[in-house]
Amino acid sequence: MFYRIICVDFDGVIHSYTTKWTNATTIADPPVPGAFAWLEGLLATMDQEPCLRPVVYSSRSKEPGAVTAMQAWFKQHGFNEQLLAKLEFPTQKPSAFWALDDRCDRFEGTFPSAAELADKKPWNKR
Repeated sequence: MFYRIICVDFDGVIHSYTTKWTNATTIADPPVPGAFAWLEGLLATMDQEPCLRPVVYSSRSKEPGAVTAMQAWFKQHGFNEQLLAKLEFPTQKPSAFWALDDRCDRFEGTFPSAAELADKKPWNKR
């Protein structure tokens, strides 16, 4: 089956990330509203062509215990366990068809200035 990997950032996209960073295994905040329903919708396409295959990745993913902590956080917040079993948590950023991240821009051929970059804020800090 042909599939397209959708790399979804955990912190700031799925996990609301409003509390200051503590460590890779401490995840203090609730989900971003609508995140679970959106992920469930993507996971439902896994039986269709083309399949959109979401994977959850974070800068914390490479740290010991981080993937287990993220999976436990999903369970703690009521994410469907059957769907959780289909969700991948790579420890290195995967090659993806598309990425969804709270701290990036789509490159359109023009490089931002240093001042523009310094002024950037994630959606939930504006």
